[in-house]
Amino acid sequence: MIPKKLLTNSLSLLVTRLGQSITTFVLSITIARTLGAHALGQYLLAFSYYYVFMVIVSQGLKTLFTRELARNLKEIHVYLVSGIFLQLLLSIVGYVAMVVLVFLLPYNSSTSIICYIMGLAIIPFSLSNITEASFQAQERMNLITVSTVPVYVLRLLVMIWCMHLNFGVAYLAGIFVISETLIFFIEWILLAKIVEPQWQIKQDFIWHLFKTARTFLAIDAVGIIGSKMDILLISILGNEMMVGLFGAIVQLMQPFTMIVDSVALAAFPGMTKAVGMGREKLRQATEDILKMLLCIAFPFIIGVLFLGNDLITFLYKDNNFHQVDLVLKISSLSLITYSFIRVFVYLLLANGLEKFSLVEVGITNIVGAISGVVLISQYKLMGVAFMQLLVSFTAFSILTYAVYNYLFSLNILKIITIPLLVSAGMGLVFFTLQKMCLNLILMMIVSTGIYFLFISCLMIYKLGGLQNVWIKIIGKIQKKYED
Repeated sequence: MIPKKLLTNSLSLLVTRLGQSITTFVLSITIARTLGAHALGQYLLAFSYYYVFMVIVSQGLKTLFTRELARNLKEIHVYLVSGIFLQLLLSIVGYVAMVVLVFLLPYNSSTSIICYIMGLAIIPFSLSNITEASFQAQERMNLITVSTVPVYVLRLLVMIWCMHLNFGVAYLAGIFVISETLIFFIEWILLAKIVEPQWQIKQDFIWHLFKTARTFLAIDAVGIIGSKMDILLISILGNEMMVGLFGAIVQLMQPFTMIVDSVALAAFPGMTKAVGMGREKLRQATEDILKMLLCIAFPFIIGVLFLGNDLITFLYKDNNFHQVDLVLKISSLSLITYSFIRVFVYLLLANGLEKFSLVEVGITNIVGAISGVVLISQYKLMGVAFMQLLVSFTAFSILTYAVYNYLFSLNILKIITIPLLVSAGMGLVFFTLQKMCLNLILMMIVSTGIYFLFISCLMIYKLGGLQNVWIKIIGKIQKKYED
């Protein structure tokens, strides 16, 4: 049975992430509909700069701080103040560095000002990372949810109200900064009720924390720059409208990437345990996970091919977004290799081969930068799609080489057979529904229902038929009562 505390904490983190993702998605759609693609591009560009520098100066420190507090929880009242002081210094340095970089790049004054305003959120968000690390070390993640999700919803409502009053993106950036500051104060108030801070700065602890965190900060810096490189290159080689159009593509593919990330992370402990059970057991576990993810990826791509343009029109209601249809379809192909990449990263980590992940990140960043400059300057938004495919294939090739040479080979035919059958069935479903001239919402509801029916039938078949499923369910119920 899953421990109650573990279940509560896991659900709390899930609710927090979903709240953040859903409100971000709704906000992006509202900005596009109300203010247009150019304004959406300005907001996403400013958010990208804020996010890059925030991760560089705080995420690695948060992980390290959580570990240190978990080991020395009795010292939390001392470490808390010192940790916040160090984080404050780093966040100020990060904000200044961001301002200098934006100032040197060829953005117009309005876009630069929005970046400057949004960047101020680096400071309160970084400080709240320390308070959240304290909650995590005490295994009280529910307090993070209580502090953040209501503010996310309130922020979204206030931003929508301001847009309807014809306030621009700069005001939205200001609201974002205020909301992150509010989150920090709420978390601090909740933390102060369970921990009495000792207002003393421990220089030895700060210096030890900073020296230890340098490696974490470097790894996070390389990773986050790679993940946001496409938007940064588009903004420099293209314009804010292109950033907005590309942001729409990213938002549409985000549900799938969230599922893949969650499944791969959830499978990581099982992979780690399977390492001690032999290579064959680990190979079987890896193939099963990939098969499951591809059963989601292939039908998702089929859905994008059939419904992508209609979905973009329905969501954004702006003629400028019509030009992303082909780009979306090409970009969606990278989701196939994305499934392999995320699983391989955790597979290598489970086997102590994380050095290949660092090599992969470094090489793909170089490939992305070079190919992005060439492709985006020549083919604009279509060049971004080609860059994504090239970067994704590069990462896939490096990680596949590491897995095949240091662990084992995979039975690719076995992995893709069932996903291809499901995809063929879903392709036939989408084709039939289009011929019936159903509206978009009805098509999505019907196709989703049929997809889950396909998956249910496959699961029943794999378990040996419906009768065996019932036997296993009844057996588990009986065992529970016997226990």
